[in-house]
Amino acid sequence: MNVLVDTNIVGRMAEAGHPQHRTAVDAAAAISSRGDSPCIVPQVLYEFWVVATRPASANGLGLTPSQAAAELTRLKGLFPLLPETAAFYPEWERLVTTHQVVGKNAHDARLVAAMTVHGIAQILTFNTGDFARYPGINALDPAAIASPPTP
Repeated sequence: MNVLVDTNIVGRMAEAGHPQHRTAVDAAAAISSRGDSPCIVPQVLYEFWVVATRPASANGLGLTPSQAAAELTRLKGLFPLLPETAAFYPEWERLVTTHQVVGKNAHDARLVAAMTVHGIAQILTFNTGDFARYPGINALDPAAIASPPTP
């Protein structure tokens, strides 16, 4: 089964010095190890570009456009990139109106729209609470996936 990888996961994977780097890498590997397929959609890459090219002083990665482009290429090599379709917009609009989404949370609604269109029920994210409003969407905590409890 496909599991969408959120932008914050790929961002931490690209930032080797960040405290959450190892957790992000290990969680993506654990998803693959259990037989699922971690994947991305274009929205993840758009959002990653914004963070990657924003200065580090403004909570970005401070990459040049050339460095960010190389990182996009690396990410597309790591994860299948599912296509954007015309069905994304009407599903996004349904979600934001049904759930009364405001502000930047509309970005998450767009990811949920992509998930719905592609039949994906799980997203790997450091921000699990951002997806709680969406029935049928299971937000996976990378720390729990990377280090599952011992039986």
